[in-house]
Amino acid sequence: MKLNKRPGALVATALAGAMLLSACGGGDDNGSGSTGGEGGGTFTAYIGEPKSPLVPGNTTESEGAKVIAALWTGLVGYSEEGEVEYSGVAESIESEDNQNWTITLKDGWTFHDGTPVNAQSFVDAWNYTANPQNAQDGGSYLSRIAGFDELEAGTATELSGLAVEDDLTFTVELAAPFALFPAVVGYDAFNPLPEAFFDDPEAFGTNPIGNGPFMADSEYVPGQGITLTRYEDYAGEDAAQAEGMEFVVYADQATAYTDAQDGNVDIVDVIPPDVIESAESEFGDNFINTEVSQITYLGFPTYDARFADPRVRQAFSMAIDRDAISEAIFSGTRTAADSFISPVVDGYREGACEFCTFDPDAANTLLEEAGFDKSQPVDLWFNAGAGHDAWIEAVGNQLRTNLGLEFTLQGNLDFAQYLPLGEEKGFTGPFRYGWSFDYPAAESYLTPLFTPQAFPPIGSNYSFYDNPQVNELISEGDQAATEEEAIELYQQAEDLIAQDMPNAPLFFTQIQSVHTDNVDNVRIDLFQRPVWSEVTVNG
Repeated sequence: MKLNKRPGALVATALAGAMLLSACGGGDDNGSGSTGGEGGGTFTAYIGEPKSPLVPGNTTESEGAKVIAALWTGLVGYSEEGEVEYSGVAESIESEDNQNWTITLKDGWTFHDGTPVNAQSFVDAWNYTANPQNAQDGGSYLSRIAGFDELEAGTATELSGLAVEDDLTFTVELAAPFALFPAVVGYDAFNPLPEAFFDDPEAFGTNPIGNGPFMADSEYVPGQGITLTRYEDYAGEDAAQAEGMEFVVYADQATAYTDAQDGNVDIVDVIPPDVIESAESEFGDNFINTEVSQITYLGFPTYDARFADPRVRQAFSMAIDRDAISEAIFSGTRTAADSFISPVVDGYREGACEFCTFDPDAANTLLEEAGFDKSQPVDLWFNAGAGHDAWIEAVGNQLRTNLGLEFTLQGNLDFAQYLPLGEEKGFTGPFRYGWSFDYPAAESYLTPLFTPQAFPPIGSNYSFYDNPQVNELISEGDQAATEEEAIELYQQAEDLIAQDMPNAPLFFTQIQSVHTDNVDNVRIDLFQRPVWSEVTVNG
């Protein structure tokens, strides 16, 4: 494994500290489907409706990301322990100062249309994603590159920090040193794009051309899905074991689970809460329980006058008995969250979130001090068909019992409608939100959710939270010379976020997945996605 030159040891040590997120069950290691990417058979997998067309830089939510993971391979990959691996397109990513980076690519990589994956493929893709005129959801991830501010201001059309040196080499100048850069560029927003994308970006979203282990065999049809086939000229180490696969869109998670019971869909990566207890006995070794990096939040629209006061947000958080909801709704498979940084990465501190403690008396005091109007019901928002109904209603019942508030459930929008409403500041009350890291580091729980460069539509800060002190501490952490210094600064930023409470952390998550006897070798990765290339089909 190659890592950047000195003084970038932070990349290796920070990622090495990430815990192994292992799956239980999932079949033996010698499934009968194939060997060496030359196996046969096809399988099906459940997804919800993606929010956006299938373009890596515009896909920052879970459903579309599942498809992107099959169609694309980025610069680097990650081991099961969370370390950077040069298993992708990059041969090396090197820097002497953590600000000026040279990225050297491996030769022989091609897109699914046969055109080469080269330095220009990355530079053009990054420039497109970063340009606010293109309104790409992943644009904020490019914000550390020099010239991003000029793009935002409209005084430039390309990132000044990018330069193509030759077909297999390009350089990246960051606005400030950032030792974790080699880890960040494994995220989807940094994937390459072929020339065909720029000919017709709109059409590309339904007819994607990637460089991953699977290639599109049909166009993506909203409400239905997309069929993929193995890319025989794939240059990576993780060639697809199956001949092909199909992503099937379901409007309701429960229907997908029923279809898995009947053998009509092979992999359901997240099953409904009300079947957790019965699923293990029903599916046996085909039931997978995985500790993942996700934190489930109750987000707050800080732009709404009712929720502008931090004391209101603190009160709501303290009025929720997280343990009771986990036991009643999730069969004890969720752990009450007490931090804004997940335990799966270095930087987590037990009890870092003071206002995550269940204390109804203190909550009522805070609400009274804030002058909150209890006579008006509170809207509770969540996306439909994904198994959130019961636990959101449980949150509402606790707010009623512990704070004397009535509530209205707002759960009629599917995922593809839900996030755009949030982008438009359309949430009129607390909203369900979940976050898994984009790369294994504490910083991935902070910058994308709690800084202004991550405001929608180019980011995921749906609470529209902005605290200049937080921004400065995160920036200082990014530029720290050692892992210890960086984590200390990130934790100081977390302490301020915990006081402001733009989102209330509710649960650290284990997810439960099932698959049919048709497939083996189903593993859930660090990002709570099945590793599609490893799935084998039983003949």
